[in-house]
Amino acid sequence: MNGNMNLTLKVWRQKNAQTAGKFVTYKAENISPDMSFLEMLDVVNESLTHKGDEPIHFDHDCREGICGMCSLYINGHPHGPKRAITTCQLHMRTFHDGETITIEPWRASAFPVIKDLAVDRSAFDRIQQAGGYVSVNTGGVPDGNAIAIPKIIADEAFNSATCIGCGACVAACKNASAMLFVSAKITQLGLLPQGQPERYRRVQSMVAQMDEEGFGSCTNTGACEAECPKEIKLTNIARMNNDYLSAKLFREEEIHEEQHGA
Repeated sequence: MNGNMNLTLKVWRQKNAQTAGKFVTYKAENISPDMSFLEMLDVVNESLTHKGDEPIHFDHDCREGICGMCSLYINGHPHGPKRAITTCQLHMRTFHDGETITIEPWRASAFPVIKDLAVDRSAFDRIQQAGGYVSVNTGGVPDGNAIAIPKIIADEAFNSATCIGCGACVAACKNASAMLFVSAKITQLGLLPQGQPERYRRVQSMVAQMDEEGFGSCTNTGACEAECPKEIKLTNIARMNNDYLSAKLFREEEIHEEQHGA
């Protein structure tokens, strides 16, 4: 016995967002427990190609847990059953010989299926474009270390900035809410001095874009934090809600005027 595994895969196959999809069963044979999950899919796709069948489409890029592209729903969990890792960091030793593994794409109307397991997450890009930036004078830029920022604030901003925009929070939420993603992107800028000029306009613009994209409301169940591969905290949502309320109560007219050139 070489310790390799034989597995049954139930994979979601779907031509595009306008076509109905279905689960198709495949055999994954002689799989090394040291393979990553994506390497296992590569082996399956190689076998399908040799048979003249169409390979399974899925997203990937860095395979180092940085880019967030490898977004798969595995056995009922975004990125699989282990905590704080992405799919590309999931190894086959997590599973057992003879096990059946169910693989699906993210399920959210705001993430339409491109093909099979790949979905269109450009909604996140549009939310970022709505306000996820700072205005700076690129003329004599001071050294970053010259700006005094308390360590606790710097740490909070850094932790929020670790969000890779994979969409696991949306996939985990029964309402497909993007609140954790949006609040992390707002927090990483809103806590720092450089992010203050757009602070209240940013939160209104990004939340408005989130709603326009069709994401659901927050369920307050904490599933997003539990499934986030970077362990982004729910406190970001509370901070975003506080800024949003402040903006609506005290800054909405000012922002409205700015946006319409008044």
